[in-house]
Amino acid sequence: MGASIREVVPTPRFRRIGAHTHIKGLGLDENGRAVKIKDGMVGQERAREAAGLIVKMIKEGKWAGKLIVLAGPPGTGKTAIAVAIARELGMNVPFIAMSASEVYSSEVKKTEVLLEAMRKCIGVEIHEMREVYEGEVVKFNVITGPHPYNPYQRVIERAALTLKTTDDERTLEVGEEIAAQLVEQGVREGYVIQIDAETGRATVLGISSESDLAKKYEVGRRVRVPRPKGKVRKEKEFVYHMTLADLDRMVARRRSGGILSLFFGGPEEKEIGPEVIAEVDRQVKEWVDQGKAFLHPGVLFIDDAHMLDIETFAFLGRAVESELSPIIILATNRGFARIRGTDVEAPLGFPADLLDRAVIIGTETYDAESIREILKIRATEEDIKLSDGALNKLTEIGARRSLRYAVQLLSIAAENARSRGANEVDAADVDRVDHLFMDVTEAVEHLKKYESLMIRH
Repeated sequence: MGASIREVVPTPRFRRIGAHTHIKGLGLDENGRAVKIKDGMVGQERAREAAGLIVKMIKEGKWAGKLIVLAGPPGTGKTAIAVAIARELGMNVPFIAMSASEVYSSEVKKTEVLLEAMRKCIGVEIHEMREVYEGEVVKFNVITGPHPYNPYQRVIERAALTLKTTDDERTLEVGEEIAAQLVEQGVREGYVIQIDAETGRATVLGISSESDLAKKYEVGRRVRVPRPKGKVRKEKEFVYHMTLADLDRMVARRRSGGILSLFFGGPEEKEIGPEVIAEVDRQVKEWVDQGKAFLHPGVLFIDDAHMLDIETFAFLGRAVESELSPIIILATNRGFARIRGTDVEAPLGFPADLLDRAVIIGTETYDAESIREILKIRATEEDIKLSDGALNKLTEIGARRSLRYAVQLLSIAAENARSRGANEVDAADVDRVDHLFMDVTEAVEHLKKYESLMIRH
């Protein structure tokens, strides 16, 4: 009976559209002036130009001991500007966004949460030269022998294989461990493989596009790769992208020791000790001095930063002066507020000594034209077709109530249009969902209306 092949109808993939997936940069011209609509950014020209100067200083290595504060009303693009700063710094720059409330955990100290977040923001690009055998497998023969304890079973003893490149060909005899790896990965003639000459780790790179195997009709997931060039045995540079937090966990696991660590990797520690951090920092600095590694300081964005307390503010003030510190951006929508953990009221709810170390960028409410353009960008990002009437209606709602409420209605109105079988959102869809849902002001009025029926604590 032949093998049956059944075609599978693809199911729709879940596609999550983030609030800032359309942000590609700050949208500045060559003179550092903000273009009204560029790189997914709309409006906030003064704030974007200020951020552009900061990015320039960071790239020139002139940003040390400082942090950035974004201050403005809710829904005025503070997070968007933080994302844009990270995009301007480069693709390999880590970006971590968190809310200030996340530091309050019953299991981990507040400063440990912040320290881990900061170390996740420091990217380490490690370059390593290794001796490898690399080529297309043109011959592969596995040699087996009797099992030492079971005469009816045979086990892998070694393997002989011939690797070929465009310029070289070598026959290798490998031991039991490497042979077992090759068999386990299903290696056969036509595969392109790589074997680390020092560790013996074998890796399948794909199927050689010049091999007979690639010309056969084969249902499988192996990618086609060109036959390697040069010698079979060569020095090859490997580049690893990690963060300081990744290295912390690796060192902590190695140092934990014990029988559990040997067999199962050991338990995951909730906190990384200071001795581990010191060891990682020393090793990374050594790699950087030797030219084996490069640091990519990332961006740590803390939203609702007024919720931090005096202890965490003090920690951040000290942390920004560290040699291995990311770009720290704090965002708040408060005017005067009490500093958490004290009875002192201060601008933005921040201590004065922290504000002395900060450059403050203000964001302003959007005008109707900017709201209209933002809605058009979000509609394109979410693949939503809007009629002129629907766009005008949403723009009016955004200007009268809030941009965030209008953006939320955009997605819901699109769902309402699909439910009636339409491909385009019209004004009636917007009117219906606006009637069904409430913004903050309407919700407050609704609760006041039924205040006598509400449960009080």
